[in-house]
Order: sequence, then structure tokens, then C-alpha cells
Amino acid sequence: MKASIKRPPSPDAEIDRNREPTTVQATVNMKLIESEEKERLKELLREKLVECGWRDEMKSLCREIARKNGRKNVTVDELVDAITPKGRASVPDSVKADMLHRIRSIVGSTSL
Repeated sequence: MKASIKRPPSPDAEIDRNREPTTVQATVNMKLIESEEKERLKELLREKLVECGWRDEMKSLCREIARKNGRKNVTVDELVDAITPKGRASVPDSVKADMLHRIRSIVGSTSL
């Protein structure tokens, strides 16, 4: 039997949005979204990074890259690619530990 060109996709070819996440990271992310804590945690992280000077450090790094390459010759994507590794590596351990503790307590209070 020939398949019709206009035939809709089979159900198993579509993404099943009700399917359980396959990784711990996906499960944690889903729980944070369901508990409406993800946005609150993101805002708290922003505040902590500003307080510790991380944001100013990244801003200075962006300005340095823009000055070196010429302000009109650098794109946002190039800046992101250039500062992402340093940015991730320079987040203070205390901020990482605090955020991890908060995530664990939120996930622990909800049933997985």
C-alpha cells in the first residue's frame, strides 16, 4: 500500500508532551517550573551576581572585547561566545552552593 503525501504524521512520530522526562536535570527543571520557583530563583541569582561584582566583571570583559575588535565589528553572538566560558568559571562557589542548596530543598519538598 502506498503512503499518501498528505497523510498526517503517525501518533508515535509526534512528540509526546505528557511523557516523563528522561533525565534528572529535566525532572528538576519540570518541578521548578511546576512549583513556580524557577523565575524566583533566576531573579535571586541575578541579585547575587550583581552583589558579588560578577555582572560588572562581565560588563568590563565585554567592553574590552568590543574595544579590541572595534565596537562596530563585534556582534552580540561573538561577545556571548567569548565571555561564556569565563563567566561560568568565575561564578563564586558560594553562589553556586547556595543556589544548589535552594534547588535541592525545593525539589526535596515536592515529590519526584
